[in-house]
Amino acid sequence: MELKGKVALVTGASSGIGAATAKKLAEAGVKVGLAARRVDRLDALVDEIRAAGGDAMAIPMDVTDLDAVRRGVAALADRYGRIDIVFANAGLMPASDIASLKVDEWHRMVDVNVKGVLNTVAATLPLLQEQKSGHIVTTSSIAGRKTFAGLGVYCATKHAVAAFSDTLRMEVGKQYGIRVTCLQPGAVESELFEHVSDAGYREQMEGLKEQMTFLKAQDIGDAVVYALQAPAHVDLAEVFVMPTEQPW
Repeated sequence: MELKGKVALVTGASSGIGAATAKKLAEAGVKVGLAARRVDRLDALVDEIRAAGGDAMAIPMDVTDLDAVRRGVAALADRYGRIDIVFANAGLMPASDIASLKVDEWHRMVDVNVKGVLNTVAATLPLLQEQKSGHIVTTSSIAGRKTFAGLGVYCATKHAVAAFSDTLRMEVGKQYGIRVTCLQPGAVESELFEHVSDAGYREQMEGLKEQMTFLKAQDIGDAVVYALQAPAHVDLAEVFVMPTEQPW
């Protein structure tokens, strides 16, 4: 599948997997809409992509706000005339025991990790249906396949993303020619650990870096491009990407 000239929306594009994937897409000739709340970072990434010969625009967006997502999608479609690729990637990973009752963190994870994906799909799917083409990529996790102590609510959100993504694939593939890919990365170097307010789990997660070589955000970007470039009749429904040394 040729990517040059296609248009992509990337949420959570201000850092980590989102930023790395946006750059990989731009290198492949994709026009990229960079969506996140931190506009200064988006502007810097736009400058970087344009300096390398790519095409990108910054889209201020809070994925928990459906109206904001719809405005951003409309701005991207107005700019480039269409949207072909949707990377619903924004996410948070606070870690703590359920018994610590960090309810505000739970709700924030549900809002960003689950509702953010739902909002992004709700705002973009009508365009893809009208085109009868497109590719939606979501970011789940190894935590969308397994459960881990300290990540109860995070695991619940990522299981939800995986279930939603596979159902979406079944519903829109044959009827509209839309492919759906659910990414399920293992340990990746990113800002996710910065969201951990529990000191014990923060130390434990940082200690994992001494036990294995983490994936880079660019590795996940490569996986996204690989899935997008598959022939039109091939849907890589799940892409499970793990560090070679990760034992769980």
